Amino acid sequence: MISSELKRYLRDNTPIRISRSLRDLAYRAMQAKEELTARLSREPDITEIAKELDVPKADVVTALESISDPVSLYEPVYSDAGDTLYVLDQIGDGNDSDGWIDELSFREALVSLNEREKKILYLRFLRGHTQMEVAREIGISQAQVSRLEKNTLDKIKGN
Repeated sequence: MISSELKRYLRDNTPIRISRSLRDLAYRAMQAKEELTARLSREPDITEIAKELDVPKADVVTALESISDPVSLYEPVYSDAGDTLYVLDQIGDGNDSDGWIDELSFREALVSLNEREKKILYLRFLRGHTQMEVAREIGISQAQVSRLEKNTLDKIKGN
């Protein structure tokens, strides 16, 4: 009973709750890694561990990452003469200033389009229709759709 309580305590008192199956896979992966290291006389890669366990590579990666301790965003990575670099400083958000400027420019360009041009772009690029399908839906020829699409894109690029 004491052993079970200790296991439950260790399982439930971690910073992040991990499912038992994922944790079990991680421990099996660590054991397989040790066995493969001894057998191959080198550290095995994830593909070899996954093959040894007969599970998908992505599952092994997820399992091993799930048992690593979380790191604070304010954990120092580098410090030199009082200038400390934190984990937070190394994370990018993918939202650089060019991205939102491009989006604003695109929105402004869309305002200048007529309803037919907007519909062609919507059907072509958001719905994935072919020029023939767009032509049938709007009631014009494929050549006209092609020409209107090209002119509309040129108009957007010009703004």
